[in-house]
Amino acid sequence: MDLTGRHALITGGSRGIGRAIALALADVGADVAITYVRDEEAASETAGKTGGPAYRASIADLDQTADAVERAAADLGGLDLVVSNAGIASRGHTVVDTDPAELEKVLRVHALGPHRLAQVALPHLRRAARSDLVFISSIAARTTPPGGAPYTMGKAAAEALAHTLAREERAHGVHVNIVAPGLVDTEMGFRLARATAGVADIREVDATSPFGHVCSPAEVADAVIFLVTTGYVTDHRLTVDGGAGGF
Repeated sequence: MDLTGRHALITGGSRGIGRAIALALADVGADVAITYVRDEEAASETAGKTGGPAYRASIADLDQTADAVERAAADLGGLDLVVSNAGIASRGHTVVDTDPAELEKVLRVHALGPHRLAQVALPHLRRAARSDLVFISSIAARTTPPGGAPYTMGKAAAEALAHTLAREERAHGVHVNIVAPGLVDTEMGFRLARATAGVADIREVDATSPFGHVCSPAEVADAVIFLVTTGYVTDHRLTVDGGAGGF
């Protein structure tokens, strides 16, 4: 698995799943740029390990997203691998109690932003003999648990976008795939576990999780590495939940 010579941009790459993906790609030779929103210290630490740049850019801001793509292409000397990872959780309200402003905010992050990211990145991706666009989704897009409509709607929209792009861009050599994790050991994962299971520590969920532990960010990154190094896979949704029942 050698990605030497590949140029990658990971949105939301300073912490959690995004950080794990950035480090994994750098470990196999890719030049890596990341975006972040608030945690400059974490972004600097991640960039220090990958050796690439970090840009403050919110996926919800379409202009900032476009600017980050162009800066990454310029700074790395090209762009042929993009991971749409940035995301936020919804507040856990039922549909009847959801503030329309929350719905709009979450959809901007999970649907409109990734659409703009792909739109601006594709002219760069099409120039490469092999390029990849990976969307980090969630099993929630299909399990649709109660109290999470904004999040599940956003992830479902991102998956629809990915499947459409896979069909549109195959002729241009662009592989488009989805990674859909279950509960992951991140800050967002802990908040979800606390809200749904009432736990004070995500480690409390290990005993009831497949293989005796909650999915780690590195295990999600492994799925991304597989998809961007395999030769004949596109339009695929790879579930990473230990067989717990996501589909």
